[in-house]
Amino acid sequence: MITLCMDTSSKFLVLALIQEDELIGKRCLSSWKRQSEMIFPQLTELLAECGLTPKAIDQVVVTKGPGSYTGVRIAMTVAKVLCSTANLPLYALPTLELIGAGKTKAAVLLDARSQRAYFGMIENGRLSGKEEVLSLSEIKARIDNADGLELVGDCSLLGLEDCYPDLAQAFLTTRSQWQKVENVHLLVPEYLKSADDYLVKKA
Repeated sequence: MITLCMDTSSKFLVLALIQEDELIGKRCLSSWKRQSEMIFPQLTELLAECGLTPKAIDQVVVTKGPGSYTGVRIAMTVAKVLCSTANLPLYALPTLELIGAGKTKAAVLLDARSQRAYFGMIENGRLSGKEEVLSLSEIKARIDNADGLELVGDCSLLGLEDCYPDLAQAFLTTRSQWQKVENVHLLVPEYLKSADDYLVKKA
């Protein structure tokens, strides 16, 4: 069983090939606003390195957001085309659960621009409560008095170093959390923001 995993919802292009319970190939590349031009060449190279062709893929996993308005759609569109064309099973995973993979107690931050971040609390590797778009001041208020809380993701928003796991390995870590998509055509990104919120507002 070969599983292709993809994430383009942040500043990275993440591709992972999993055979049964083993990560056999991966890409995790900084690619802000370049995922669309990089995803096919990188996927082709990765498959070749693993001695595989696209026909060897048995199922696909993709993050469903939140994240970059354009970015989330790139991997999802590729996944939907692959699965609908070859009649493959498709699974989805919340982006914040991928970033918080394996964490016992953590707060996940993903840049939402304009001094805001996508925010979610992780307990034992899973989202606890709802995903939100919060201002940085709201996030600071949430985490200031939290004991034993680890910060992951775009921590530089709060003046710290960014802290990301190996996102390709994280797909394997979160395997039990993959959500089967019953109708490939009905899968849509979870943005949390309206389309207008993504527009750059000029003074």
